Order: sequence, then structure tokens, then C-alpha cells
Amino acid sequence: MSMEVRSPMQGSILEILVKEGDKVAEDDELFILEAMKMENPIYAPSGGMVKEIKVKKKDTVDADQLLMLIE
Repeated sequence: MSMEVRSPMQGSILEILVKEGDKVAEDDELFILEAMKMENPIYAPSGGMVKEIKVKKKDTVDADQLLMLIE
């Protein structure tokens, strides 16, 4: 079963800290999202392997947009 990682707010993807195929643990940082001139880390909701990254660096994202799937 895949776990979805979604954007908590509207903003811009400043950094992607993992790549597809990487293993992650719960609470690992996955992205840095810039919103309202602040850098906001987005953490893994659970451990697993990064199955698919749905965004690229500098993409503008909406609140609740799918960013990544962890399997």
C-alpha cells in the first residue's frame, strides 16, 4: 500500500531532498517548501521506499497537492 505525501500549504518547491528508490524513515525530511518567504520542511509520514516523486524543484504547488508516493 502506498502512502501519499501532500503539500500542507500553497508554495514553491525549494528543494527535493530524496530521489526515487531512496529508503526513508518516519519523520525524515523530504522537501523544503517555500511559503510566505519562509522555508517549511515536509516530513515523511511513515517509513518506506520513495516510489514516485510528482513534482520538480521550483514547481508551484497548491495546498493538499500530491507530492510523492512512499511504498
